[in-house]
This record gives sequence, C-alpha cells and structure tokens, in this order.
Amino acid sequence: MNITILGSSGQIGSYLTNYLRKKGHNVNEFDITNSKSEDLTLIPNIKLIHDIRMSDFVFFLAFDVGGSRYLKKYQHTFKFIDNNTRMMANVFGLLQEYNKRFVFASSQMSNMGYSPYGLLKRVGEVYTEILKGLTVKFWNVYGVEKDRDKSHVITDLIRKGFEEGQFEMMTDGTEERQFLYAEDCCEALCTIMECFNDFKTTDPLHITSFRSTSIKDVASMIQGNFNKIGMYDVKIKPGPGKDSVQMDKRNEADTFITQWWLPKTTIDQGIAKVFNEMKKEYVND
Repeated sequence: MNITILGSSGQIGSYLTNYLRKKGHNVNEFDITNSKSEDLTLIPNIKLIHDIRMSDFVFFLAFDVGGSRYLKKYQHTFKFIDNNTRMMANVFGLLQEYNKRFVFASSQMSNMGYSPYGLLKRVGEVYTEILKGLTVKFWNVYGVEKDRDKSHVITDLIRKGFEEGQFEMMTDGTEERQFLYAEDCCEALCTIMECFNDFKTTDPLHITSFRSTSIKDVASMIQGNFNKIGMYDVKIKPGPGKDSVQMDKRNEADTFITQWWLPKTTIDQGIAKVFNEMKKEYVND
C-alpha cells in the first residue's frame, strides 16, 4: 500500500514510518524538516498535491505543537493559530478533492475550550467527520524526540538528567497522566488503517495505555534508570506546584478501540527503552 505520513519526522511520525516499512508498505515521508517544499502551510504545495493524489492512505499527524512548555509559550500567538489553520485548510482540501481514506491525529484536549490548541484540534475533528475520515485521540505518547524545543515530559526529563545532573518537574508531580509508548501507538494506527471500514467516523478512537501514572512516579522511574548505569547523583527537583489550569483538566479515555487493539508496553518498560536509546547520545559503552 502507498501511504503518506504528514509529519513523518515528528515524535509519532518517525516511529510510524519505520513501523509501516517493516510491515512491507511503501511509505512516503512528508515533513518540513526534510525540505521547504514539504511545508504544509504553503498553498498551493505542488509536492503535497502529488503525494496525496498518489496515496492509498494518508496519516495527518502534522501540527504545530509540542509539550506543555511549548504550548504555554506559543498557543496564544498569531503564528501558532495561522500555521495550524493553514495546514488544515490545505490538507483537508486535497483529501476532499482526491477522496482519500485518512486518519487525523487529534488530542484528548480537543474539548478544552480555553486552549487554542484544543479548539484547533476540534476544528480538525469536524473536517474529518465531514470527509468521512477517522479521528484518533492521542494521550501522552512518548518516545525518542529530535526537536528539543517541542519535547514532552519523559524525553525532556531524561535529557536534563544527562546534561544537567538533575531534572526539575514543572509541578509538584502529583497529577496523573496516561502515557503510551510510541511503538504501541504505531500498532494501534496500523490496526485502524487495516480495519478502516469497520469504523464509523464518529467512533471514539482513543489511543492510550488506559493506565494513569503520576509525574512523580515517572520521574522516579527515570532516576532509577540513571542509577542502573552508575549515575547516582542525578536528582529530582520538585516543581512549584500546580499553577496551570491545563494541568487540572481531566478527561476519561474511551475503551472502544480495545475491541481491536490493546497496548503491550508498561510505563517502566517504555521509559527504559527510551532511556537506553537516548543514552547512546551521551554515554560511550
């Protein structure tokens, strides 16, 4: 199958590209980090028109987004809103023109009206429903990340441990999140693609671990991995406490997808995999 991944260099996209190729699919990568010709905000984009037209399936994973630190800094800016609205108008217009099957990557924040990011994702969901695509909602997917400015909590804490000898949580760490390892996420996305006709566009496709873990426990697991390689001086530095309304908002994950797919990797196993992969950048064995 010819598959185009929009956002192929992102946290999920890079893992998905490798996963689908191992499954024997022809994967077309599309990401602005590859070339300026792959800028989804460029209208019209000749390469995008060609790639979508030639695809059997499209994963729309691209978005101007990052971890909580990135969102706090940028989501209320004109550029953030303009980038994402242009991306959606561009991509959804072509998906309609060529009548392609596709998955749009939303977020469990799409019902949080105070957040521009959440509102934009909700707009994407409406586009997707009109075009008979499928919306998936990711819940804190983690894996090795290339872009430091947009990194999420697990990779951010590991990197700070190696570089600074300590890592500071943004809060007191008591809040809980559902974390999903990237390879499990890829399996879920592949399953949804393969079973596309089994789903309705309104089905709640929540991709998560369905298990909550506190940020404090995540930090302790990361510290334990440093201890395993003899770095006993890496310390956890508590944050100032819960000072963001975003951190207090909670949704409940819908288990509908578990009829087709279940996550396999526990949080401690996933953190160890990410830690060992990132260790190669800092430690010579």
